[in-house]
Amino acid sequence: MKDPIVEEVRKAREDHAKESRHDMGAICKDLKRIERECGHELVSLSPGLLTRASSRLRSSAA
Repeated sequence: MKDPIVEEVRKAREDHAKESRHDMGAICKDLKRIERECGHELVSLSPGLLTRASSRLRSSAA
């Protein structure tokens, strides 16, 4: 069963990514702009280095 709220969030995320040509830097920059304008924190985590565990998870998902 598909959750309509999850589907709506996924569509919004994909639409935003398309507008930014799937450029993660541009996406984050735009989210920070929106954050400044609305006064709510949207991007709270700084980028981190990949760890062995996350690398294994990504390769097992492929």
